[in-house]
Order: sequence, then structure tokens, then C-alpha cells
Amino acid sequence: MEYIYGALLLHKLGQTVNAENLTKVIEATGTSVDEAKVKTLIASLNGVDIANELQNASAIAAAPATSTSTVKEEKKKEETPSESAAGLASLFG
Repeated sequence: MEYIYGALLLHKLGQTVNAENLTKVIEATGTSVDEAKVKTLIASLNGVDIANELQNASAIAAAPATSTSTVKEEKKKEETPSESAAGLASLFG
């Protein structure tokens, strides 16, 4: 996860996201660098517009929160206290 965070940090600061810069960021944390992870991440980010992907991720993350709150509101409106009490009364015969 720290490799992804490093790449995002580099992007946020306007630096080139490449193996050399990512390695420097990971080394700066005092953690030993796994070169295979660095190479894999850099290869998977090749040709990816990070800014565009972050924007799309933000839009997608916001959508479910709205629909979840709407569903909760609908459930609250449907069930009245008298219906809840009637359900409990049936448990005790």
C-alpha cells in the first residue's frame, strides 16, 4: 500500500511517477524497498492518467453514499412504532 501512497504523493506534488522517484520516497520512510513492487506498480501505471482516474474514483465513491442514505430513509418511513410493537407482541404470545 505504501507504494501506491508514494505514487499518489509524487503525483500530488507534480513530480514524475517513475521507479527512481518512487524508490526515493519509499527509502525516505525508512522502509526497505522491494524493487519488484516498484517495477510492477510503475508498469501498471504506464499510460494511465492519474488525475483522471482520481476524478472518476471520487465520482463513483460519492454515488453509493447517496443511494444508501435514501434507502435508510425509506425504511424508516415505512415502519411505524405500532408495527414494531405488534411484531414484538407476537413473540410473547
